[in-house]
Amino acid sequence: MTPHDRSAKNKPEDPSGGWEAIAADFLAARSAIGSGVVKQWAKTLRPGGDIVDIGCGAGVPVSLALIEEGFAVSGVDASPTLLSAFQLRFPDGPTACEAAQDSAFFDRQFDGAIAVGLMFLLTEAHQQKLIERVGQALKPGGRFLFSAPRERCEWQDLQTGRRSVSLGEAAYQRLLAAAGMHLVGSYVDEGDNYYFNAASS
Repeated sequence: MTPHDRSAKNKPEDPSGGWEAIAADFLAARSAIGSGVVKQWAKTLRPGGDIVDIGCGAGVPVSLALIEEGFAVSGVDASPTLLSAFQLRFPDGPTACEAAQDSAFFDRQFDGAIAVGLMFLLTEAHQQKLIERVGQALKPGGRFLFSAPRERCEWQDLQTGRRSVSLGEAAYQRLLAAAGMHLVGSYVDEGDNYYFNAASS
């Protein structure tokens, strides 16, 4: 093994999943796709409730849509650049610069949790861990919305260049059930992105 190989092997994993490296480009390109789905989902929540936006980025369009609907939104993101942009836009919103699956935010209780464009960027083990932690953090009857392809599949994410994997509907149902949640529906946005809608038992 060459010194270069050893250096690459020992290099710590990027907790942002590649987002910090492309933060500037992401901030410039983020669209409003999905905001309609978020507002539809918000109608199923307790009015004015507490929601955690997991992998919140700069807060647009997800957190913005929820705040416009009157919810109190907390943001978790492992990219310092993206989270700084969130804090500038929403200075009153609690935030944490942490990897989603390890965030201390899940020691709190929320009426809703949302993860758009994040779940499939995590490893299979980290997806399971995140679902478990969301299940622990949701209040009875709370809702969890996350985006991922309905079928099991793998691909290379165009933005981060990272391996992406959807575990598929059957696997997500099993993980949600183990975490005390169950699927209650789904959404598809104008970009053909699929969303799983789960509720706490």
